[in-house]
Amino acid sequence: MSYNQTDTPDGTWIGWFVNLQVNRFLCRVPQEYIEDKFNLTGLELLVPSFHQTLDAILDLEFDTEYGFNPMDADPELTAQLYGLIHARYILSMRGIDDMCFKYQRGDFGICPRIYCDGQLVLPVGLSDNIGESHVKVYCPRCRDVYQPHARCALLDGAMFGTSFPHMFFMQLPHLLPEPPIQKYTPRIHGFKLHKTAMVPPERSEPDINNANSTDSVNNNNSNTNISSSKSVPLIPMVSPPAVKVTQSSSPTIGPPMHRFNFTIN
Repeated sequence: MSYNQTDTPDGTWIGWFVNLQVNRFLCRVPQEYIEDKFNLTGLELLVPSFHQTLDAILDLEFDTEYGFNPMDADPELTAQLYGLIHARYILSMRGIDDMCFKYQRGDFGICPRIYCDGQLVLPVGLSDNIGESHVKVYCPRCRDVYQPHARCALLDGAMFGTSFPHMFFMQLPHLLPEPPIQKYTPRIHGFKLHKTAMVPPERSEPDINNANSTDSVNNNNSNTNISSSKSVPLIPMVSPPAVKVTQSSSPTIGPPMHRFNFTIN
């Protein structure tokens, strides 16, 4: 495998860049791959100052102490262009071989899930566009994604792309593990929880019926008709019977009470 000779910096910008601890997930893209214009088709539209940045990547005498001259190249654009080239290279047969060496060596870490039993993971991007998300790691056993090592967590996900781990196992199917058999089961004092106990309670909704009833009463008083599909029938407002106040009756509701006259002898 060609990757075995890339652990030692060789004075080139690529050798220096891929040997940084924060770039541990990256493999070395061969210079002949980068020099092939066919492999770079379309990248000139994605990176400003494309040709100047490409020359910086291919620099064979990079000054590791002082870095780039600001007049020569932008370090951020150089890293972005190399990352986009890297995402294409690792989908090639040679690139998959290089990443397989790093995978089996454990450079990408292991799955944090307990029942995946230390399964090795691969880097993956959640987007193919630079600047949208950081790199994640994909576990082929539980088929989920997780945060990578803190030292490599700031790499752009587009440096690996969304297709890499799946293309990797399509080319190397013998490395694809079986799904996990064990699964965590919630228990209290040794007893399994019923599935309904794990369902969150429904949110309490405001009493729409009462609100509609109040609104209807208020609107009836102002001679306004409001119809609501959820409102309950209202109790009709019945006026009390009119009471006629006379000398022989008292102003009370119901049958009038007669007054009795008493004569004092």
